[in-house]
Amino acid sequence: RSGRGARVARRDRVNDVHAIDHSSEMLRLAMEELRDARTAAVQYVQSQVEQVSEAVKESADTVFFCNAIHYVPDKEHLVTEISRTLKPGGKLAFNTSFFEGAHPPDTMVFARKWMMRSVRILRREHGLSIVRSDKVESRNQLTPEEYRGLLEDNGFRVEKQEIETVPVPLEGWRDISGFRDFIAGAMPGVPLDKASMALQAGCEQIFAEMKREFVDRNWLRIVAVRA
Repeated sequence: RSGRGARVARRDRVNDVHAIDHSSEMLRLAMEELRDARTAAVQYVQSQVEQVSEAVKESADTVFFCNAIHYVPDKEHLVTEISRTLKPGGKLAFNTSFFEGAHPPDTMVFARKWMMRSVRILRREHGLSIVRSDKVESRNQLTPEEYRGLLEDNGFRVEKQEIETVPVPLEGWRDISGFRDFIAGAMPGVPLDKASMALQAGCEQIFAEMKREFVDRNWLRIVAVRA
């Protein structure tokens, strides 16, 4: 949920799961959502995913890392940590919508117009400008081939790699515009609340002007097996 969480599954009990996140608030929300679960024994662990081998002492069958790998600066260290956690033959599954190629070519006009309009709104409404020298980790994006190479160089065999194009409606882009890491990447150096308002207003205006019901976004999904 917070962008840095992971789930780890072990084999010694059929549905033994470790839910890991650095945010205590996100773990609390996860506990609330899963309070009626009866088919899994879930342990909630507050930890950075970069220390997963310390947070989970037992070897795991599978690690799911959901839409967050793009935020980790040292991805090679992360993959090494996950490898230490997995049993031989164990699987790592992750996805990301922040990679080189996430925007289909026919959506680039929308993306450019949205950012230009949002910057204009930010300047007009708040007298602010973005600080282009600032850059968050989610903007340092890898290609699908670079992700494959990262895994193979660290003892994994890629079992499945796919890109799915998902139509995202206006509501989805509004939600993205309220996500801390996206805001910081799109409008670096700007207070989050003001940047978010500008992004949402810009998105709404461009959707209306282009008469769009949705705009596509690509998701990369990879499943890799530890040698």
